[in-house]
Amino acid sequence: QVQLAESGGGLVQAGGSLRLSCAASGRTFSPAHMAWFRQAPGKEREFVARINYEDGTTYYAGTVKRRFTISGDNIKNTVYLQMDNLQPEDTAVYYCAARPRGIEPSTTYFRPNDYNYWGQGTQVTVSS
Repeated sequence: QVQLAESGGGLVQAGGSLRLSCAASGRTFSPAHMAWFRQAPGKEREFVARINYEDGTTYYAGTVKRRFTISGDNIKNTVYLQMDNLQPEDTAVYYCAARPRGIEPSTTYFRPNDYNYWGQGTQVTVSS
């Protein structure tokens, strides 16, 4: 069983920064894509950012582009999400997700169902 564990969430004021981490444990696997999603109360889980481990390409939701940065550390089996200039609308539970190599390709890689493994989530709260 592959397990993902998020950390780094917390309470910050608008304009502040947080750095989220997602560490993989259990069965060793080589991810094709690692992603961050978030879910606010009463809303559906939405895509935030992802990184393609095959070529290093990163993708971001329009709402976080130029403010958030996703990166990966293959040695530590960890993916990060650097969040700068946080705004109240960024408040949500943030989830880490992984899609391993060797499975059938998806059409977009931007949907929750495109990912096989999930962390338990970490709360990010941004005050006005």
